Amino acid sequence: MRVADKWKDYGIIATGDGYKLERWKDVILLRPDPQVIWSASVDMDAYPGLRAKYIRSESGGGRWECYGPMPAEWVVKYKELSFKVKPMGFKHTGLFPEQAVNWDRMTDLIRTAGRPISVLNLFAYTGGATVACLSAGASVCHVDAAKGMVERAGENVRLSGLAQAPVRFIVDDCKKFVAREIRRGRKYDAVIMDPPSYGRGPGGELWKIEDELFSFVKLCADVLSDNPLFFLINSYTTGLQPGVLENVLRLGLGRGGKIDAYEVGLPTDEGINLPCGAGGMYINER
Repeated sequence: MRVADKWKDYGIIATGDGYKLERWKDVILLRPDPQVIWSASVDMDAYPGLRAKYIRSESGGGRWECYGPMPAEWVVKYKELSFKVKPMGFKHTGLFPEQAVNWDRMTDLIRTAGRPISVLNLFAYTGGATVACLSAGASVCHVDAAKGMVERAGENVRLSGLAQAPVRFIVDDCKKFVAREIRRGRKYDAVIMDPPSYGRGPGGELWKIEDELFSFVKLCADVLSDNPLFFLINSYTTGLQPGVLENVLRLGLGRGGKIDAYEVGLPTDEGINLPCGAGGMYINER
């Protein structure tokens, strides 16, 4: 497991009974986590300073319940990167801290490439990977179907002091956008994709990861440059193990090179690591 253990503004205090107690800078939140199937060793609901808890509804979705003054939004930092977070629908805050392991790896690859690197970030959400790649000197095309998330990504870029960095923000269905880029003959040195388990595009396009991922990776192989740097897939779908992502990359890209697949996770103050999904990365070793 690759563990994102370099955070200062984020930490997991305790886990148990389907929840994780988190510190987002100086704001304490209690959120559900499907991986937490063990019993809690402390009463997390009674933790001093707890600001809000996300309570799931039996009919789906849920709501935030606040226990004191709660900021509408605030900023957390990871190294030189800054991100705006806020309690959002379906338990989210607009940032996935475990992805810092991938941010570090991508920035290292970009900085040591010795050449300009162009990155295509698909299902790019609020731009954690976009900000990281820009900070390393890459140019980035950021694509997501949700306009509000793309706007938040722009805020994160500016918060990180990268307002003049070479980035394009695109609100579009990722599959349709990639198909158009291929027809236009546009190529990228790196592709990042962070697909949802299930979703719909702005035109009602249906996405189900088990049905769509492999064919989409094959499509994206045609948008890679002749000398690509890397191709990263993130997955939060519990049924997709790292070995599945390795096979998808090996068979879908059809290229020689190193493929590394792994769990990603976060350390907790309890002394355990919390699994947070899987990653698979193709690296061109030429």
